[in-house]
Amino acid sequence: MPIATPEVYAEMLDNAKNKGFAYPAVNVTSSQTLNAAIQGFAEAGSDGIIQASTGGAAYWSGASKKHMVTGALAMAAYARVVAEQYDVNIALHTDHCPQDKLDEYLLPLLAESEKAVARGEDPIFNSHMWDGSAIALNENLKIAEDILARTNKAKIVLEVEIGAVGGEEDGVEGAIDDSLYTTIADAQLTVDSLGLGENGRYMAALTFGNVHGVYKPGNVHLRPELLKEIQDAIGEKYGKDKPFDLVFHGGSGSTDKEIADAVSYGVIKMNIDTDTQYAYTRPVADHMMRNYDGVLKVDGEVGNKKTYDPRVWGAAAEKGMAARVVEAAAQLGSTGASLGK
Repeated sequence: MPIATPEVYAEMLDNAKNKGFAYPAVNVTSSQTLNAAIQGFAEAGSDGIIQASTGGAAYWSGASKKHMVTGALAMAAYARVVAEQYDVNIALHTDHCPQDKLDEYLLPLLAESEKAVARGEDPIFNSHMWDGSAIALNENLKIAEDILARTNKAKIVLEVEIGAVGGEEDGVEGAIDDSLYTTIADAQLTVDSLGLGENGRYMAALTFGNVHGVYKPGNVHLRPELLKEIQDAIGEKYGKDKPFDLVFHGGSGSTDKEIADAVSYGVIKMNIDTDTQYAYTRPVADHMMRNYDGVLKVDGEVGNKKTYDPRVWGAAAEKGMAARVVEAAAQLGSTGASLGK
């Protein structure tokens, strides 16, 4: 299918909210990881979201170039061609964009979509994430309000982070402290600034102890019940059931129950990065170790082209990552829930 139109993306998000499941949102850094992600969604019969962080987009442009906008546009263009081969809907998203990269990443990409919409075309990306978690909430929301006015006109969904995610991603580190837990007061300030859809659709990454990276069980203390408390409090005030479209960040290593609870409280998008990185790399490591005397020219030998051909170990990597996407779809309840099914 073609990349989701704004209307199809809205239908995807509504479908998840109404039926109580969430989409895996998979970070991709290359044509191979993008192929693997879409393959996984297709095998699961799940619509899905593929996304690029600032570092991922920089890598897409070429490791020696590191131009985020070029990389993101290249990713989107490639996705538009290859997605046509599959029978599930794929949406395009840009991940965490902190304040110091707004002018180098999110805002130029938004401007490109504004030009496309002015020409009568769809926006290039379905959604963008503004990550203001490192600054004061009032400033975070003021910037979000300005961006939302533009994304709304461009038929794009905005994602915001209210609270902070701990750990490290793309060189940005978050402390592991009380800022990891969004409060009802924080959520109310968000509604005061952004509304509840009347000013444009947005998704909110409300934090409940989330940490980027992967940790052994017991090292991260998630409190998904906070999401319910916030949804209930805001919902009661405005007469809406689960008023926020929620996003789950930093979920690697989470238990099935933590994931299920978060989804039941209104999470419709869950970011998957660390786990799919490992799932992609593990088969490559296995191949190299099993075939070290073929992929290397050992003791004057010439190696074995059939083992060091990148297509061989690359296909294994894609298969491994696709399987992890299938697993994520099952965990989140999106298996078989594609709009096209």
